[in-house]
Amino acid sequence: MSAEYVSKHGDISRPPSELYMSFTDMRNFAAMLPEEKRQGVKAGFDSISFEIQNFSVGVKVDGRFPYSKIVYVDDGAPFRFKVTLFFDEGREPSRTDFHIEVEAELNLMMKMMLGSKIKEGMDKIIDAMEDPTRFASEFKF
Repeated sequence: MSAEYVSKHGDISRPPSELYMSFTDMRNFAAMLPEEKRQGVKAGFDSISFEIQNFSVGVKVDGRFPYSKIVYVDDGAPFRFKVTLFFDEGREPSRTDFHIEVEAELNLMMKMMLGSKIKEGMDKIIDAMEDPTRFASEFKF
């Protein structure tokens, strides 16, 4: 069963090109993790893999559309998914209108268990990115 989730839009105080470049290299995601959580994380330019609650999860870049969109897909995960990040020009050239879309193949039970958590997680990411002090400390790009 396919499920789609869309985050709220965030007004990020970085230009689209700069924000986009932060997300092109999957090694940046590993660098965001605290040192003690990096154990078992394998990251390269195009992919990252890790274990969460005894599940192996792999994610790879499926498409880079310079300065406007990056698409990630599952690469060995308990279910199929696609995550798309959008980097649109904001109210000013130095700002980005940023949002996330997730498509996931979830059975009914998984959808009930994860559905609200996926949306909540995406919105928390947007909130953190909108706050320049949190963005600098939590997203170490």
